[in-house]
Amino acid sequence: MEFTKMHGLGNDFIVVAGEQALPDNAAELAIRLCHRFFGIGADGLVYILPSEKADFRMRIINSDGSEAEQCGNAIRCVAKYVHDNGLASGTKLTIETLGAGVQPVVLQVEDGQVAQVTVDMGRPILNGLDVPTTIDANPVIGHSVEVDGREFKFTAVSMGNPHCVIYVDDVAGFDLAAWGPKLETHPLFPRKINVEFATVHSRGQVDMRVWERGAGPTLACGTGACATLVSSALNGLTDREATISLAGGDLRIRWDETSDRVYMTGPAAVVYAGTVDA
Repeated sequence: MEFTKMHGLGNDFIVVAGEQALPDNAAELAIRLCHRFFGIGADGLVYILPSEKADFRMRIINSDGSEAEQCGNAIRCVAKYVHDNGLASGTKLTIETLGAGVQPVVLQVEDGQVAQVTVDMGRPILNGLDVPTTIDANPVIGHSVEVDGREFKFTAVSMGNPHCVIYVDDVAGFDLAAWGPKLETHPLFPRKINVEFATVHSRGQVDMRVWERGAGPTLACGTGACATLVSSALNGLTDREATISLAGGDLRIRWDETSDRVYMTGPAAVVYAGTVDA
């Protein structure tokens, strides 16, 4: 199987193009190939497939074999891959995802290569039962969740996949590994959840760290950055456009007041290409 190793701000993927459908053994392949010591190593396995609705279709299998509905960093990698490999021309294209449907993408091209990608991430889902959580409220802001005797307040947002955003005083020093997995699997979240811990520094800048459902700690999460901006605006902590700083770098997120749509801008990069037994 030919593959390209790519990343968006350190959130890394094994990208495969040329298949007509998701292989039956995709989950097994993801577990094996994404292993950091016995495989290629990645947060997920991404397939670029034909679409009847868009220019391309993206399917993402997490490193634990589960399927993600959406991934903001992966969609930027897919956009760069199809352009830079001559599968798409121009600076606009559409990519279909499981959780967000058809997503328009705009490419910033420098010297024939994609440098930045802006993705229409769609409208945030704020109704608690639709995120999903077990909370019948719209929106879910400042709701309490208790784990191991510690109470957290969270805001729930879906960007095609579920997120809970929690504000802490110092996210850089926060013990992500201790609390992330316990919140991911809490009964309040029937399909598990991505957990973002955030520290707001100004109305235009937020530091965020993420525990991703099905992957654990990653250096960046595009949908998580979008959810963090939406949550921060809802809580009156930031404007509707801000820089979300992740461990792997910055994303620019804008929640348009007129259309209610969220736009994400950031880079994607190729690490190397190769072949692997599949």
